[in-house]
Amino acid sequence: MNTSDLKPWILGLTGGIGSGKSAAAQHFIDLGVHLVDADHAARWVVEPGRPALAKIAEHFGAGVLQADGQLDRAALRKLIFEVPEERRWLESLLHPLIGQEIASHLAKAQSPYAILVSPLLIESGQYAQTQRILVIDAPEQLQIERTLLRDQTSEQQVQAILKVQASREERLRHANDVLVNDRDLNWLHSEVERLHHFYLTLRGGQS
Repeated sequence: MNTSDLKPWILGLTGGIGSGKSAAAQHFIDLGVHLVDADHAARWVVEPGRPALAKIAEHFGAGVLQADGQLDRAALRKLIFEVPEERRWLESLLHPLIGQEIASHLAKAQSPYAILVSPLLIESGQYAQTQRILVIDAPEQLQIERTLLRDQTSEQQVQAILKVQASREERLRHANDVLVNDRDLNWLHSEVERLHHFYLTLRGGQS
């Protein structure tokens, strides 16, 4: 059986806010790995003209739409951040749709393995679509510093996001591989390359 018949196995890539998950993901892409970003999939499913957006507007009212018919994310975020039931309603609508979107994009992979990158890989259950999990980890203080630098947001907001995301323990418990990203970008790149070469030797994500 030649190797092109083997379906690519799926690596789940996750990490808390400010962990360097996006930088790691980008380097995997530069190495030729097919990568699907769950955040992008989450945006695609609520594009105008798709059924999810109509349901959201019907449920929350026209206030969650911008003048051009796009979803007003900030308005929606405010509504669901304050009311857990509303967040759950939205998640039960979107999670299955996002799952389908992700699966169809992963199916297009031509590389020996493909990556699903998602900040909520564990919480959303998306990890069920993966054969192996890589967690990009960083000390919490460093996560906060990086996020403040990047997003011009308040420390309070970063703390709130950290609370919603799976605890570090929960993420690490699911991890097959952990990359502690507490140095510079060159080091991160060399670690990603090391993992990439290791992943190329794996069949189905296992040794």
